[in-house]
Amino acid sequence: MSDELLKLRDRIDALDTQLLRLLNERAGLAQAVGHIKNGQIYRTEREAQVLRRLVADNPGPLKPENIERLFREIMSACRDLEQHLRIAYLGPQGTFSQAAAFKQFGHAVGEVPCATIDETFRAVETGRADYAVVPVENSTEGAVSRTLDLIVGSPLKICGEVLLPIRQHLLRKIDASAASRVGDEGGLAGIQRVYGHAQSLAQCQHWLNQHLPGAERVSTVSNAEGARLAAEDAAAAAVAGDSAAQTYGLNVVAPRIEDEPNNTTRFLVLSDHDALPSGRDKTSLVMSAPNVPGSVVKLLQPLADAGVSMTKFESRPVKGANWEYLFFVDLEGHRDDPAVAAALKEVAARAAMVRLLGSYPAAR
Repeated sequence: MSDELLKLRDRIDALDTQLLRLLNERAGLAQAVGHIKNGQIYRTEREAQVLRRLVADNPGPLKPENIERLFREIMSACRDLEQHLRIAYLGPQGTFSQAAAFKQFGHAVGEVPCATIDETFRAVETGRADYAVVPVENSTEGAVSRTLDLIVGSPLKICGEVLLPIRQHLLRKIDASAASRVGDEGGLAGIQRVYGHAQSLAQCQHWLNQHLPGAERVSTVSNAEGARLAAEDAAAAAVAGDSAAQTYGLNVVAPRIEDEPNNTTRFLVLSDHDALPSGRDKTSLVMSAPNVPGSVVKLLQPLADAGVSMTKFESRPVKGANWEYLFFVDLEGHRDDPAVAAALKEVAARAAMVRLLGSYPAAR
């Protein structure tokens, strides 16, 4: 071993020791802050501000996304010394919802995997979990209707959002003798069923039509559940991500089968509170318009007059009332920003119903 290599390793060892000391010093300061707060430890807006500053100050060579992931885990470990958060998500383990929860909170949390989106809401509403992470829309397939329906009647507020790139793979249990065939058509031989969440199957329909046209497509409550079923069925495969493959011991027989390469799912973080201003925020609300001509235009006019940008406008039919609709709106800015507050006040005066769903840091 060369002297130069030994010197470099010695420097790395010294830096590791220094990092260890600094990390524990940071943890001690975080504990002191927690004692002063004597209450809610997790603040969405504060963590968003810290991460944005660190990414902006990063000189490299580490990539911005790696800086964000590293410090998210550091903050997660420090936070856990004061408050062990319980995070509900659509389970079981191995779902994209679990990956979104880890991206937002880090791994030093208690997991509360739920069988349905309904149960995910209830876990927080009943105190079984502190926060919920639920899918709300996909860039390919659009809104997750069940989430929108539930959020209207729930007391929970949106306190954060997560944007997760979705990488769909075809997963299968194969033996060692077949492993060499992975990556060619041989890895697809004998597949009679493909399990997956309905949205994931839809996101991969072109690939499935081309490569597995005769296979039955079986919708499951989650991709992870589909992976679990595929692990028990030699004639089946599943559409899911890397985490599900690792969790259920499946092989990736065809990687990246999503039809759109930029496929992304947006998740909402829900709790009994929203967030204070972080400097780059969104505000979400749901409203209905009086049933008169031009009412929707009049309802939105205050936003334009105040110079408030609307990033989402989605309509959903009102349950039990034919031809009546709710409108879900996302705005740039925080509810406490003067322009947003003025616009919301005028919207409330014109709407048949309006409910503020929360203000929260905008995801990168």
